[in-house]
Amino acid sequence: MPAEAVTDPEWLTGALSATASRFRLTDETTTGVLWWYSACSVLLGPVAESYVRGGAVADPALASMTLFVHHDGRVLDARSSSTVARSAAEERVAGVVAACVSAVAAMSGAAPRSLWAIATDSLANRVLWAGGSAGHAVALAADGRFPVPRYVTVGGQHAVRRASCCLVYEAPGQQKCVSCPRQRPDDRLRRLRAALGG
Repeated sequence: MPAEAVTDPEWLTGALSATASRFRLTDETTTGVLWWYSACSVLLGPVAESYVRGGAVADPALASMTLFVHHDGRVLDARSSSTVARSAAEERVAGVVAACVSAVAAMSGAAPRSLWAIATDSLANRVLWAGGSAGHAVALAADGRFPVPRYVTVGGQHAVRRASCCLVYEAPGQQKCVSCPRQRPDDRLRRLRAALGG
């Protein structure tokens, strides 16, 4: 479906409802944060990966993006139908995030600041997965509304030092992610070392 659906109240209501059902959540704010955490990473994947590769970059504009959505509401993949210059991609990413953050915040009550932090961590992760550097992530998140992407080295491997929490641990039967910032620093480092084999 067109990525512009993310800003459509009717479609977004359905997506959030499906997320609440899947995770057995009753709190709308938690649902909005968790859905955006998952969807944002997929939505920003094409621009982050192509930016790292060099050359023309996937246009991140919602009008150029197509989302592939599972029947349970999960956003599985995203693809762009056009490319833009690197400088244009850098300029457009913030506008895309701003439109989505506005929609998700309005529908769920989630704080825009938290949603922007999630977007930063998503960009940072997608850049890392594509083999990019901190410089790539910082350039894509240069707009002042993004927190600055941060990385940490654990056992010789890079990981995102997250500024955001997905709140998945508030769902029944779930626990905090390995890199969750809402845990003691020494616990996070221990879990990261175990996960990265460091």
